[in-house]
Amino acid sequence: MRQMLLIEDDEVFARVLQTSMSHKGIEVKHLSSLSKLLTLTESHFDYIVLDLFLANESGLDALTPLRNSYPKAKILILTGYASIATTVQAIKAGADNYLPKPANASQILQALEANFDYSSHQDRLEREVLSVEQMQWEHIQKVLTENGGNISATARALGMHRRTLQRRLYKKPKNNK
Repeated sequence: MRQMLLIEDDEVFARVLQTSMSHKGIEVKHLSSLSKLLTLTESHFDYIVLDLFLANESGLDALTPLRNSYPKAKILILTGYASIATTVQAIKAGADNYLPKPANASQILQALEANFDYSSHQDRLEREVLSVEQMQWEHIQKVLTENGGNISATARALGMHRRTLQRRLYKKPKNNK
């Protein structure tokens, strides 16, 4: 049976994913925070699924230690706040792939088993013309990442009210295609 480490602070999503993955022959070990990584006794994981923004923690902080501890594991970053900036950071830090939420077990498994070609992905992103709304979204995501996912600190850095920032994050712009 394949082994998966799931680091996700949304307990409901984690339970649903655990059940779905068990039906696919994958045993899931769930942790709700990065601090619980120290309690791991497992020596092998085939897959690691890591939420980018946990309660007060950034999944990016755990990528390098996870890659060092589990060099053969496929690492997937999941996030509700997907952006080009965080995708690039995650891939450079050791993630094998990146997937925006919401995602189901089949999509997650497909992303884990896919071979992510960073260079072709980067070429496509560079050719893509972004709308003003998308460029604003990307900038907000960059600042959010720099502030470790902290909404209040990001709002201060951007010079906007926290609630305004939360509304903008909730209304992710569509890609222009």
